[in-house]
Amino acid sequence: METVPRALGKSLPRSFIETAGIRYREREAVYCTSTGRRFTFGELDRRANRLAHALLSLGYRKGSVVGVVCSNRVELYDFYFALAKTGIVGLPLNYRLAPAEIVALLHAMNAEGLITEERFAATAAYVRERLPAVKHLIWVGSAPPPAALDYERLLADASDANPVASIEEHDPYYFNLTSGTTGLPKSYVLTHFNATPIALFALAFDVRPEDVILTLFPAFGRVGMAWLTVGLVSGARNVLANFDVAQALKLIESEQVTVTNLVPTMAAMMLASPDLPQHSLASLRHVVFAGATLPAPIREATQRQICPSIYEYYGMQETGALTISDPEDRKRRPDSVGRIGLFSALQVVTPDGSPAAIGEIGEIVGASPAAATGYYGDPARSAETFRDGWIHTGDLGRLDAEGYLFICGRKKDMIITGGQNVFAAEVEEVLLEFDGVIDCAVFPIPDGTWGECVTAVVVTREGRGIPLQELQSFCRARLAGFKIPRRLHVQHTPLPRTPTGKVQKFLLIERYGADTTH
Repeated sequence: METVPRALGKSLPRSFIETAGIRYREREAVYCTSTGRRFTFGELDRRANRLAHALLSLGYRKGSVVGVVCSNRVELYDFYFALAKTGIVGLPLNYRLAPAEIVALLHAMNAEGLITEERFAATAAYVRERLPAVKHLIWVGSAPPPAALDYERLLADASDANPVASIEEHDPYYFNLTSGTTGLPKSYVLTHFNATPIALFALAFDVRPEDVILTLFPAFGRVGMAWLTVGLVSGARNVLANFDVAQALKLIESEQVTVTNLVPTMAAMMLASPDLPQHSLASLRHVVFAGATLPAPIREATQRQICPSIYEYYGMQETGALTISDPEDRKRRPDSVGRIGLFSALQVVTPDGSPAAIGEIGEIVGASPAAATGYYGDPARSAETFRDGWIHTGDLGRLDAEGYLFICGRKKDMIITGGQNVFAAEVEEVLLEFDGVIDCAVFPIPDGTWGECVTAVVVTREGRGIPLQELQSFCRARLAGFKIPRRLHVQHTPLPRTPTGKVQKFLLIERYGADTTH
């Protein structure tokens, strides 16, 4: 007598791709622009099954950690949803990181395997040389080196049947990196449950089955992964691309894109492009902003020249989206990041933790089902950030009487440049290794293109100068490109400090903020 197969487990993210594979089976799901390939929803589900079986055949099991270094291409769908079907834990890595940073992260998370795109061959070689614990290097692209496994061959040899796995909602799904750094304090684990609320993006941003999404956010991060999911949940076609101004404008016109996602820097680059007037963007219904504060000039120019209908949302990677500003909110409160989102909670609190009065500036704290519960391997930082059921964002804001949130600054010593987070202390540590630097401070200066520019002041001995390019070259081997200072000021006097030794960076910003020379 035949028996009913054992239940597939409680992984909610696997439902995204399996449901889409049934409901929208023969419809086009994704156009992988970097390879020119197009896939249906059914094909996506079968590819995820094949990668799942391939990884299991290599000996990876529930709880094993496998990293990936890959740009925006279809293999990231395979990766995320093979994890959802097996319980293998993922480590999606920012490909902009230096090879040494990637090795440090793979080591810290005890990764046993790495999937890598051929364009990152140098990084892969660096990993192989320095991290023998990574047992398999799986090669995405042509001509894999002798020590690597061919990705497409692995898929071709594997079953496309749904794998059976027992997965609980609280089981780890993948590591997310808050700022792409080498240390554990900026890493946390998303569970299969935490990853589920991103499906609400489809509802929050009015994404419909007939829509065409242009995903430009790097999908190694939580926001980009969310947009992969939005297409699956809504049945919308996803045009997956790596951001390039000229290509993005062409794709909007040629693919008749209706919804796209940008950081303000991307919009600024598009607005500044001489190609902009040459393309019709009339198909766009919405532009969704996140990642950094949206300056009024960019917002207004976007509405005039790209798309009048703008969404924006606010939240940390650790919290997920806390507030949503839809087009109607934008009319009522153009400078606000919106009001509370579905299932989220948000307060503005004073230094003693009590709720701030309406209009009073305080720290923004939030909670949601999408929120992490702590940082991996860092109980001290976890205790500082995750308190009494709230995540303390370090951002300063105020609420008005209708619940609209206005961002007023940051408590954290962090810079957001081009939508990427840069912690000043990490850059300062590298600068202090440079010969001749006695002291240093790193801070943000407003920038029309990047949002904020990574700016450094270094103290040297009298008569010792340091060319910016020389310092940048030194940093390049130690830091991701977006973390490297773009502006440098050299002084021979001590930095201003408080009696307890902390640098008074606001004085440096006052002094050097108006100076745009490099």
